[in-house]
Amino acid sequence: MQSALDQIGGEDALQRLVTRFYDLMESDPALYALHRLHFRGHGLSLTREEQFNFLCGFLGGRRYYQERHGHMDLREIHAHVPIRKADAEMWLALMDRALADCGMSGDVVEKFRVGLRRAALMVVNEVPDWRTGETNA
Repeated sequence: MQSALDQIGGEDALQRLVTRFYDLMESDPALYALHRLHFRGHGLSLTREEQFNFLCGFLGGRRYYQERHGHMDLREIHAHVPIRKADAEMWLALMDRALADCGMSGDVVEKFRVGLRRAALMVVNEVPDWRTGETNA
């Protein structure tokens, strides 16, 4: 049985998706609120790599993220980042856009979207925004 990763075209297709996602994030001023969340981490260069590593395992491929970090706990990964529901929705809309731009569709992609929605909403938290101090999750 093929993994979801295999069904979307393998690691090469996933790399194109992640690249498109972050290219859009970096180039669209409307996504600044999402882009700035990455300033608190290690920057977008590392984030691109780690997103690929995580999603590869998330889609049933090799678990690169787990091999490197010993876990795939999304809450732990994002514990230092103030993520609001609006941020999660913006992230999901951007991923939808990247999926469409990469020509990815079908049942496997719809299941992927459902999993992504569950994951994105799971990381919404009450970490204070480092600029405003607000905690309105």
